[in-house]
Amino acid sequence: MNPLGIHLTLLIGPTIAVPAPAAITEALESVEVTHSDSGRSGFQINLQATRTGVFGLIDYPLLRHPLLRPFNRVILIVTLNAVPRVLMDGIITRQDLLPGEQTGAATLTLTGEDVSVMMDLEERTAEHPAQPEAVIAAKIILGYAKYGLIPQVIPPLVLDPPLPIERIPVQRGTDLAYLEGMARHYGHVFFIAPGPVPFTNTAYWGPPPRIGLPQRALSVNMGSLSNVDSISFQSDPLGPAQVAGSTEDRLTNKKLPLRTFVSTRPPLVSQPAALANLPNVRKRLPESSSGLSYVQALARSQAVTDTASDEAVTASGEFDAIRYGDVLRARGLVGLRGAGYSHDGTYYVKRVTHKIGRGSYKQSFTLTREGHGALLPVVRP
Repeated sequence: MNPLGIHLTLLIGPTIAVPAPAAITEALESVEVTHSDSGRSGFQINLQATRTGVFGLIDYPLLRHPLLRPFNRVILIVTLNAVPRVLMDGIITRQDLLPGEQTGAATLTLTGEDVSVMMDLEERTAEHPAQPEAVIAAKIILGYAKYGLIPQVIPPLVLDPPLPIERIPVQRGTDLAYLEGMARHYGHVFFIAPGPVPFTNTAYWGPPPRIGLPQRALSVNMGSLSNVDSISFQSDPLGPAQVAGSTEDRLTNKKLPLRTFVSTRPPLVSQPAALANLPNVRKRLPESSSGLSYVQALARSQAVTDTASDEAVTASGEFDAIRYGDVLRARGLVGLRGAGYSHDGTYYVKRVTHKIGRGSYKQSFTLTREGHGALLPVVRP
């Protein structure tokens, strides 16, 4: 175990990932993993490659190693203070070789993405008769059980089951693109989170997960209790938006008024920007796509308002994981204290980048919420 309390375990293999051999672990220099609630998560592994021995006369031995080939599976497990966590379960998608200044030395960089990349390889056409979006999402996810996907599907608040005599949902494209497209219609997200145990992944389709117990608090300007090295805040008053206009209902062929006001996300602040900036909130027209029922058009309009309000306030920063004493997870909640009333409180963790080297573990983060002001007077440590 590393004296600093950090231990990184690397599993790798074509079908079933196994502990990496000494030739790979001894060459390991650094690892970088990024998790985000939009788009695929990714990783980079830097290895020190040398051309020594008999095989080095021909090529870099690591470059030819069968375990480092594209489309092999990689599982990274970080153990911090004796608690193991699955940091990444992904697929190698790229190799980069950077020769060094010294003779026979080079850096081999393996780049990869989470296992959702395997859902984006084949475009196809498929019909999903009499199945609402949540059922379609669960069905598609279960088709990738060999990657240990565990579906976590949250149905939208607005339900509009497709009757076969009226419409049949048709997929044209990759499974990943179809899942993300369905999610956008309701202001939802689709992502794959590694774990909770090795060889399993949670495939989440639903609204940004803003409900639950916040993670260990980030502390700034608090002397010895501070655990954040740097942080900055950005406010975007032009971000929030309302939808106002009319839409033609497919079922009645009548033009009906349509209007949204505020986000329906669980609130994180006492002063939402959409209300604080009235009457200067942007007004957008409803989606012009024909063939929508009024319920569908309302759901898509509300998704615009929800998504536009999500990042009215953004916080970005970096900290040392040893000092923080934990691993900050993206796609969840975290408390922030010491920054003043306007910026203290609970945030949604949109993105986290883990940078692990020998004897070091840094994390950079992006936090978002819909405005200023804490909901509660105290932030959980």
